[in-house]
Amino acid sequence: MAITDSERTYGNWRRPTSPGIGALGLMGTLLLLGGLVACVITMMVSLWAALILAAVIACVLAPMLLVRDRHGRTGLQIATARLAWLSGRGRRLYRSGPLGSTHAGAFQLPGLAACSQVVDATDSCDRDFGLIVVPTTGHYTAVFEAAADGAALVDGDQIDTWVAHWGQWLAGLAYEPSLVAVAITVETAPDLGTRLRREVADNLSPDAPDLAVAVLNDVVRTYPAGSAQVRTRIAVTYAAAPRGSGRRRTTDAMIGEIATRLPGLTAGLSMTGAGAVRPLTSADIAETIRIAYDPASHEPLDAARSGGAPLLQPWDQIGPAAAQEAWDHYRHDSGISVTWGMSEAPRGEVLSPVLTDLLAPHRDIVRKRVCLLYRPYDPASAARLVERDRKDARFRLGGANAAARDTVAVAAADQSAREEAKGAGLVRFAMLVTVTVPQPEDLPAAAAAIDILAPSARIRLRRMYGAQAAAFAAALPIGLVLPDHLQIPAFVREAI
Repeated sequence: MAITDSERTYGNWRRPTSPGIGALGLMGTLLLLGGLVACVITMMVSLWAALILAAVIACVLAPMLLVRDRHGRTGLQIATARLAWLSGRGRRLYRSGPLGSTHAGAFQLPGLAACSQVVDATDSCDRDFGLIVVPTTGHYTAVFEAAADGAALVDGDQIDTWVAHWGQWLAGLAYEPSLVAVAITVETAPDLGTRLRREVADNLSPDAPDLAVAVLNDVVRTYPAGSAQVRTRIAVTYAAAPRGSGRRRTTDAMIGEIATRLPGLTAGLSMTGAGAVRPLTSADIAETIRIAYDPASHEPLDAARSGGAPLLQPWDQIGPAAAQEAWDHYRHDSGISVTWGMSEAPRGEVLSPVLTDLLAPHRDIVRKRVCLLYRPYDPASAARLVERDRKDARFRLGGANAAARDTVAVAAADQSAREEAKGAGLVRFAMLVTVTVPQPEDLPAAAAAIDILAPSARIRLRRMYGAQAAAFAAALPIGLVLPDHLQIPAFVREAI
């Protein structure tokens, strides 16, 4: 289908690059130059020793920094991931509860979320909300739930307006003091029909004709079959330590600051097509996490909520009773999950509904979560990064063997610099896709469905081998910022 001039397209996503010689990043270039200096010094002593040293350096640099797989990962990154997996042997089995190893027999969350806590607070609009605290990183996360309108039977101009306001909302995050990350989670799950039954029972007149009652009862019985719930949650994460300061603020200070900012954030989402946005209470968040780790608990929890007496889930009781991480999947209570990460954003230009198929329910996937992770740059860092990226792109184009992709990269870098100079924001983003099925034999069909949906979204997904437990937790709306949990410093990762 041809794209008309009136259809708006989107693009110009750029992967951060490290300056260096050829395909080498900054670290590879420094290793190469250091190796050359060592070879020159060794040559003064022995020519054969210098040749042997040069061969060793070439054998180290070639597979570790020059060889890349189809997802752009270097040999060094692959080897590091494999060593990290082997070093964690014996720590991939989790048991909690009275027979487990957790404190006081609690069912606490595993892995990165084990030390998390939740506190109750009230924002400046007198709305109750839950605030998730991760003491290890000093992060505080509030979660919203949005009743997204959807794009069905909506004019294209209205969709473009929603996208424009969404871009403005993301750009405004850079001016939010202490905000470090935002996660948008779209979850699809089977509709159990409890809400429909409750609505019909509450509004059915005792004097209704028998035919009308029979029709409504038939609708209640047959409508939920094959239908799905689609829920959108937005998690905003703040840091206790302000930018440029190493001193952390207290929990009370963070509650007061976040409580004053939530109304503005929710109001800004009103023009993005998010519909009615409300902050989730600690009980709502706990129920969401409990169902994610134990899908079988969805029905009793939903039934209790529809009966007007929701089951209160203490934060130290929402984790799985048992969990086991494998190289390519994660088993937890009544579910088995696989998580993919985006390794490449769409190339070229795309239309606004590019993610529709990926976000929609699928008959081969019982439960699915698509999580978009955003980390905004502050304005000063954004200006510095776009200029550096622009210089690096021009440096690569200046070579004798410049490829057509380098020419496109220069044009994209120039456009990013112009847009940033006009006030646009610069945001790092990633995507995690998690599917959960009840039985191991259901995994191949679910994985095949994701392999079909990813190309339609113009993205490339890579299964998170060796990190399934951490990726599963990061795709939940609890505010885990994975780069802050890594042992390798950020400047080292960026230089590879």
